[in-house]
Amino acid sequence: MSTNVAIEYRWAEDHHDRLPTLAADLVRRQVAVIVVNTPSMAAAKAATATIPIVFVSADDSVAAGLAASFNRPGGNATGVYFLITALEGKRLEMLRELAPRTSLIAALVNPDFPSAESQSREMQEAARVLGFQLLIVKASTERELDTAFATLDRERAGALAVASDGFFFFRRERIAAFAASHGLPTIFPQREAAVAGGLMSYGTSVPDAYRQGGIYVGGILKGEKPADLPVQQSVKVELAINMKTAKALGVTFPLSLLGRADEVIE
Repeated sequence: MSTNVAIEYRWAEDHHDRLPTLAADLVRRQVAVIVVNTPSMAAAKAATATIPIVFVSADDSVAAGLAASFNRPGGNATGVYFLITALEGKRLEMLRELAPRTSLIAALVNPDFPSAESQSREMQEAARVLGFQLLIVKASTERELDTAFATLDRERAGALAVASDGFFFFRRERIAAFAASHGLPTIFPQREAAVAGGLMSYGTSVPDAYRQGGIYVGGILKGEKPADLPVQQSVKVELAINMKTAKALGVTFPLSLLGRADEVIE
């Protein structure tokens, strides 16, 4: 089988300060299109105004300056905007529904994530409306994650919401294991975390969003222009519940939540 596309991967390994150098390297190689996620959007934008950029992001591309508007991007960038960051408050609402007597709920946030401030604001507003105290713990490194775990243990939070972020996504098994060992009901943004042992997840399907981004990459390689491709919004939102974890934690899901689940993992 012949191939006519080579894919060059670049990883910052959670060191966001490396992103401008990585983006500049791709520009020097004169790649045909650059695919970026949320943390690398700004670096790609600064590196080139001519090479097409396809983003798959939980951040608002218009607010980030990559697109003039969703319908008419107008520049060299377009892509897929998936609702993960925008659902932080809804995840807290579900966690509160699961643990109505809990007075202190914690949120795990990566301060280096581009939307960290808006994530925190949305969760704080949700906590105010729902009437519970919110403890925000921050981590962007392994050592800080250890410190965050120690804080959660010391403060005796009754439940935990994990904010959207790639750093946490790739450590979902570790976070799920900590929550299980401490009897802590936890909600994650991605289904993959529930599959890895997390209690529940609620968010946009990440594979579906990247599949949509791949379709745009294919179109651009065939001659389509980013300026003519509207920013797509991934609207496939999933609620996954891990019943095995629920039984281990002694958690009983209310029918109001269980009945809305798109997937129940036994």
